[in-house]
Amino acid sequence: MESLRAVHGTAASEAYWGPGDRYTFLLTGEQCGGVMFAFDCVVAPGGGPPPHRHLAEDELFFLYGGAVEFSTGGERRTIAAGESIFVPKGLAHEYRNEREDNALMLAIYTPAGMEGWFREVFERVADPGGQPPPVTDEMIGRMLEAGPRYNVEWIGE
Repeated sequence: MESLRAVHGTAASEAYWGPGDRYTFLLTGEQCGGVMFAFDCVVAPGGGPPPHRHLAEDELFFLYGGAVEFSTGGERRTIAAGESIFVPKGLAHEYRNEREDNALMLAIYTPAGMEGWFREVFERVADPGGQPPPVTDEMIGRMLEAGPRYNVEWIGE
């Protein structure tokens, strides 16, 4: 019989710069048998991904600082500190930080797998105290190109 073990994730693990965001991995599929992928996300003003849907993963977002504007299934709402939003696989969504301060968010994907997309597409963070690099056409191109390999469908391509 295989014994159970807890997995300890730390904020000192892998981190990547996204489109106005800093993603710090807390738990990867490699660590938990593919059950989930969790990361901490600092969303700078103006940050957030373009509209998309995940065809293989459900997502849970929990805001613990600031606020972001979420668009899901044609509905737009502000999610503020202390609130969460569950986005089931297949539902189109996007979020944007429309405020002047950073938003702080925990994101969980089930099952795991999306961590490969982050590793493939984004630049690794060398200085966690730095600011996200500007969003470039090259970054967006990498996001769009790699999406189908990770069951991400971009809306409005």
